[in-house]
Amino acid sequence: MQRAFGLSIPQRLEEVCDPTRLALLVYDMQVGILRQLPSPAAIIERVTEVLDAARQGGYRVFFSRHMSLPNELAGISQLRTAMAWQRLNDVSKVRPPFLRDTPGFQLIPEVAPRASEAIFDKLSMSAFVGTPLEMALRDCGIVALATVGVALEVGIEPTVRHAADLGFIPVVVTDACGGRDLEAGERSLASLAFAGDAMFTDARTIGGLLRRAGP
Repeated sequence: MQRAFGLSIPQRLEEVCDPTRLALLVYDMQVGILRQLPSPAAIIERVTEVLDAARQGGYRVFFSRHMSLPNELAGISQLRTAMAWQRLNDVSKVRPPFLRDTPGFQLIPEVAPRASEAIFDKLSMSAFVGTPLEMALRDCGIVALATVGVALEVGIEPTVRHAADLGFIPVVVTDACGGRDLEAGERSLASLAFAGDAMFTDARTIGGLLRRAGP
């Protein structure tokens, strides 16, 4: 830990893995998203490994869910994005895949939130846009945010960048951040590493550190 100007500046993962400093974000582990992955079982196993460790260590846990609006409310950007994802040229053929309370919108049972944890629904890729996540983290005195979930190349990368822009220390658990496009995911990790804002780890390493804080 470096100390200067009245501040304690973490340099190593061990220095942010403290329940008073770090929280866990489980990003979009939804039924309708996981079914799009070629091999969801591996990512589910590693996400639950980190989640279990955070719970054992007494860390604060937040979940995000991606939500679709009905077409009548979706607006220009949402409809354009839906057309791109669904490879459509006709907007009238768009089908909102993550309408609230539909099966695909729900979090998978393996990561079912506890009563002491929160779920924030979003329309954007960044988990900070349009949600209370930033306020909740700051109000708890959190300075670092570890992220697991899917999809790295679509929503986790912008969330990590946004976290850094807001002054949080992002921690990317690389093998617990899955996606559908392996090459795009590797490009996302390389880009985040180049920016220099984030810390990078794997599920086994951070799992051991998180459990260490437990009783």
